[in-house]
Amino acid sequence: MLAANPPKCPFFLTQASPSPSLSFRILCSASPSASAAEERREIRLGLPSKGRMAADTLDLLKDCQLSVKHVNPRQYVAKIPELSNLEVWFQRPKDIVRKLLSGDLDLGIAGLDTVSEYAQGSEDLIIIHDALGYGECHLSLAIPKYGIFENINSLNQLAQMPQWTKEKPLRVATGFTYLGPKFVKENGLEHVSFSTADGALEAAPAMGIADAILDLVSSGITLKENNLKEIEGGVVLRSQAVLVASKRSLLKMKSALDTTHEILERLEAHLKAEGQYQVVANMRGNSAQEVAERVLSQPSLAGLQGPTVSTVYCKRDGKITADYYAIVICVPKKALYKSVQQLRAIGGSGVLYSPLTYIFDEETPRWRELLSKLGL
Repeated sequence: MLAANPPKCPFFLTQASPSPSLSFRILCSASPSASAAEERREIRLGLPSKGRMAADTLDLLKDCQLSVKHVNPRQYVAKIPELSNLEVWFQRPKDIVRKLLSGDLDLGIAGLDTVSEYAQGSEDLIIIHDALGYGECHLSLAIPKYGIFENINSLNQLAQMPQWTKEKPLRVATGFTYLGPKFVKENGLEHVSFSTADGALEAAPAMGIADAILDLVSSGITLKENNLKEIEGGVVLRSQAVLVASKRSLLKMKSALDTTHEILERLEAHLKAEGQYQVVANMRGNSAQEVAERVLSQPSLAGLQGPTVSTVYCKRDGKITADYYAIVICVPKKALYKSVQQLRAIGGSGVLYSPLTYIFDEETPRWRELLSKLGL
């Protein structure tokens, strides 16, 4: 009996074989739901559901005052109160990419490696922010340190090994079945075969399943512990978390473009302020111009665009005097102590430091880039 409320995804019955005992398969159409995206009023943001990437994503959004309210951890949908027309959907990173392509999501955060592997060069996916500052790793080819590979240290040397023939190609185990062959073709390697594998790829060469592996590398410790090494020219892609969007959604839904603008501005302002400190100091001087010249003579005190200099008024013997000027600059955390030394050297005193939370530009460059990609 057919269900009273059939699923939204259309199903089709197909005969598997012409034999008297018929058997059937159920196929689900996975055609892009462009019209569904246009009909929706709410914007859908896909976030990683598990692991370190998920935790770091929520932390970043919280730092941008975009905290995700996830009342029931068993549910896959949540809200961001500051963005009333947006729904958050927790998904596996590869499913985020797939659903962006199908039109079931409008925005998403995932690793660049996942986006590149599953989008496969689709023009409908646009990378809005390519450096969210976490999830750093790289996709790299690794070979054993021993045996015939002992003296092989570059991709060129690996390609020129006489062992690889059409009948006996270099066997590479990987979960990246799009990026792997693409990399091999672009670098002119011949006689290479790929086997699909997930999980602990590092064991494949020792087990005789593969000659090399193509996998994500963070610290490289796991490779070393399994007697594997990276080679020169073997890095396929450098990856970190990125913000991506469906081009179709941004062009068809004005609310999606407006929300993307706000998210992008918050991200840019927070990431630019990370590691930056506001410095306030008092300094004697004859004029604001003279104080500014002294400050700018020190390389660590230039700030973002230069110092702000303002008059400090004091009351002495019942009279208002202006013997001091206050300067305000921004300096990176790593230059804090050096900036103290330089301020003292030019007569600065009462130096105050405070970490910055946001630095908003007149207009974020990535927004201009996005509008250009959209032809707007």
